[in-house]
Amino acid sequence: MAHQFFFNTYILDNLPSPEKGFDVVQDLSEPRLRMYITQRGVKSFFVRKRVNGRDKRIIIGNYPDTDIEDARAKVNEVLNEARKKIPVRRKKITFQDLVELYLNNKVRRNEDSLVKLKRAIRLHFVDLFDKNIQDLTTNELQNVLDKINGRSMASRMQELLQSVFNYAGDIGYIKINPTNNIPKIIVARRQSGLRKSGLQRLISVINKEKNLNLRGAFLMLVYGFAQKNKVFRMRWDDLDFNHDVWGDMPLSDKAILLLQDLPQNGEWVFLGCGRSHLTDPRVAWKRIVTAAGMPYLTMDDVYKFLMRALVWNPDKDKLRDNMNDLLTDLLA
Repeated sequence: MAHQFFFNTYILDNLPSPEKGFDVVQDLSEPRLRMYITQRGVKSFFVRKRVNGRDKRIIIGNYPDTDIEDARAKVNEVLNEARKKIPVRRKKITFQDLVELYLNNKVRRNEDSLVKLKRAIRLHFVDLFDKNIQDLTTNELQNVLDKINGRSMASRMQELLQSVFNYAGDIGYIKINPTNNIPKIIVARRQSGLRKSGLQRLISVINKEKNLNLRGAFLMLVYGFAQKNKVFRMRWDDLDFNHDVWGDMPLSDKAILLLQDLPQNGEWVFLGCGRSHLTDPRVAWKRIVTAAGMPYLTMDDVYKFLMRALVWNPDKDKLRDNMNDLLTDLLA
């Protein structure tokens, strides 16, 4: 059963990611509205509906790109649309055109993430682009997946392919999904293995980083108790040092000292290329974690480790105290 509470930005921003699989939470204000939280930290609003005898989960949009009130307002619209009879389309459609429809109507990602997804589709599925989806067979799709290097990437592309063909069925182009009989590609789950001693080594190496901007951003991943995308998009206007808060979230003492020592140049706290914010410093991060003896540690691993250890409290002052106590214990 999904955990129920009134959805608000403060709680949703700080929901921890599960160690594996996904968690589901439910809105008390609009009980038909629910949210997935995946292991990677993706949060998606959805509703459930039985369509043609099947229990179907219909995605409304990813949070925070879709805000809470918009998601609540779309519940009736989405459910009414799901009740409509699926038209049978006799006209054929190419795989490329289907993917374009799928990306426009079903995918809700930020611009950078969408560009990466389109690049992966072109790389791995280009041989299918000019073929009509009604003519594609299970064996043909299996052969395409077999050519993908790396089981992790192949698994993600299999999930995408299945979702694309499910969408084709939803809009009436096919009756049977040809990917249903393809054996699921199993990927061994990577364990970060981050512990107190590892976090201390990580911070020690970060403190030696010569680039002040990167050093501050990587330390903020620890002291800020937030996911990388939120840290890298931090604005000076969102910070209130008089009340020790970052938007709706309290700041730890370590975070405040770190931020007050940074130069306040422009809109963004951590600058990227041009006048934008920092986006994906993976090369620098790889160098840092390798030097710390944890070459496979990701930035999200740090957030998950901290959120598992943090004692949550809805009171901001008490939560801030818990943050400070945890950092004191981890860094001792």
